[in-house]
Amino acid sequence: MTHRLKGKCLCGSVEYSVEDAFSYAANCHCSNCRRATGSAFKPFAGIERSKLAVVRGSDDVLVYGGEPAHDIHCNQCGSLLYSVVREGKFVHVTLGTLVDEPSIRPTAHIFVGSKAAWFTITDDLPQYHEFE
Repeated sequence: MTHRLKGKCLCGSVEYSVEDAFSYAANCHCSNCRRATGSAFKPFAGIERSKLAVVRGSDDVLVYGGEPAHDIHCNQCGSLLYSVVREGKFVHVTLGTLVDEPSIRPTAHIFVGSKAAWFTITDDLPQYHEFE
């Protein structure tokens, strides 16, 4: 049986549980992820949508966007918890909202063609102009 990880928003109103069975992880530098997180990039890990469940505060979930792709935020504190992607079949969990440590680590930087000019990538991970 796969180990489950706990995640939550800043204020604790929304908690989720996700299997520690991520398919991929990356650091996204696109302007949308930077705006959504208020950071230079968004570290995320992708997994099938069925492997994540909101376990507390489902009434406090804010859906930003439409089907099949949208972001899930806490309606109270605004934390971006995860994004529904790939025709609604996958989620990109924001690694910073995990309480427990995942076994996966980001393996690349994506959308560096639109990264913040003021940020310098200092690690040796591959860098892709868009999504690879």
